[in-house]
Amino acid sequence: MRAPIIVLIVIYAIAVIGLTLVPGVDAEGKIAPPLSFFHAFYFVSYTATTIGFGEIPGAFSDAQRLWVTICIYLTVVGWSYSVVTLIALLQDKGFQNTLTTNRFAWRVRRIKEPFYLVCGCGETGNLICRTFDRINQAFVVIEKDDLRVQELDLQDFKTDTPALSADATQPDNLLLAGLKHPKCRGVLAATNDEESNLAIAIAARLLNPGVPVIARARSASIAANMASFGTDHIINPFERFAEHLAMAVAAPERFRLIELLTSLPETPIPEIHRPPGGRWILCGYGRFGHALANRLQATGIHLTIIDPKAPDADHTFAGDGTEANTLTQAGIAEASGIIAGTDNDVNNLSIAVTAHELNPKLFVVVRQNHSGNSALFEAYDADFTMVHSQIVAQESVAILTAPLLARFLEKLREQDEVWSHGLVERLQALCGGLTPVVWDIRLNISEAPAAYKALMHDKKFSLGEILRDGTDRSLPLNAITLLIERNSQLFLLPDDEFMLIAGDQLLLASPLAAQRNFEFTVRNANELDYVLCGREESGSWLWRRLSGAKAAKIEACSAPRGGSNDDDHQV
Repeated sequence: MRAPIIVLIVIYAIAVIGLTLVPGVDAEGKIAPPLSFFHAFYFVSYTATTIGFGEIPGAFSDAQRLWVTICIYLTVVGWSYSVVTLIALLQDKGFQNTLTTNRFAWRVRRIKEPFYLVCGCGETGNLICRTFDRINQAFVVIEKDDLRVQELDLQDFKTDTPALSADATQPDNLLLAGLKHPKCRGVLAATNDEESNLAIAIAARLLNPGVPVIARARSASIAANMASFGTDHIINPFERFAEHLAMAVAAPERFRLIELLTSLPETPIPEIHRPPGGRWILCGYGRFGHALANRLQATGIHLTIIDPKAPDADHTFAGDGTEANTLTQAGIAEASGIIAGTDNDVNNLSIAVTAHELNPKLFVVVRQNHSGNSALFEAYDADFTMVHSQIVAQESVAILTAPLLARFLEKLREQDEVWSHGLVERLQALCGGLTPVVWDIRLNISEAPAAYKALMHDKKFSLGEILRDGTDRSLPLNAITLLIERNSQLFLLPDDEFMLIAGDQLLLASPLAAQRNFEFTVRNANELDYVLCGREESGSWLWRRLSGAKAAKIEACSAPRGGSNDDDHQV
């Protein structure tokens, strides 16, 4: 806008100076002095802005009117040029990006609550964002694709989430998004590009080593590189699904328990998976196929592999598995299960349908590569569907919202199937057909100030005493305590008699409403008093003063009157 402003200033200056030089005329028609500088500036100001008060302070001469006519056209040209330039500026992508970036940075600086930085808003990132919004967890988004950012803005989120269309691999963009913000609690590298995730993980580790980083990787080399830089959690969806499928075969109750605890909170409970042992056919022998083969063969399953580039070995066949001929040669009639694991959704559905027609008793596992094909996979309804974006999202949310869950899952490996089945039954009855919210809280001054102060002042209470409904203390809170960590000691499934101390970290599973109920109890001293002792009173200074005055008045009224004695009573 520099040139248009200069043009306007020059035009105004010429118009004003001209009016101070052109002579006027008086009421008798004689030549009069030109306008003063003030009157000239005043006249040009209201004329050039199209207000038009007339010829002030007196009627103009013909020479003045000629000069004013020239100035009018000059100012019209100047203003037109300025307006056109302004419109072009507002439509300029660079200017719009500058405004958007500055507004984004301002919103990030104003965040007052803990938040997570989500890098990448594709299928996985979008699922994570929607889950965070459902559980009222603040987050900031960086996504390279501007269209995805616009789609994110159109979603019905509860809060106005800061989102920026930028390359998250650039350290300056991460800093702009709040990587060093005091409220930043973690970084998620969830883009579809492994190299980008690696760059994000390295930048986050170097710029802010204290912030946990969760990164998505599919190849072993990228995962090893991330691990060398100290990335806290590396999620390989292929390895994770292979591990889960193998566990579903070898320890179905333990797998069911892990599935309930790591599913997205308050979503429908997933159907029960009971894959059989015996002989299976694996279609597709890429990275996903290799991960499955390594895990399933360790459980005793005998695999037959079908792949266009299958190695020349026993139990391997060249092909893609969509033809009935190939499946028949691979022994589909005697197989217990089949895995359609190629990187093509149409081929995977074709394999599953053809195989099921040849052997209706097959346990069918299909790989879904794109969320846009969800309707097709739901219509087919396979026994087990692998959706890599959902696997990454589930584990990311579980790790971030409940860091203690990883310690619980480690302890879970030591338990038998009977123990797992009992806990599964309790969890399934907890939320009325929905998966529980798994969360943790530490009894310290920042997360549970009321409970911490009470414990520090030698006020003892047990787990069962504090797990009461804050609206009606006679009712137990609808929650299960999975684990308590105390000074590096772990207590698995503690009972109601377990005595708490300051600094304990609790891992719980509950409905979202119960989580909010408990958090309010341990943060508010009055609510804690009600839950523990049944006392209901306000903690405000005015209420305490009024309550104290009222109690004193009642006590004074109930005391004996002055001057009374035994003789008076006898009389």
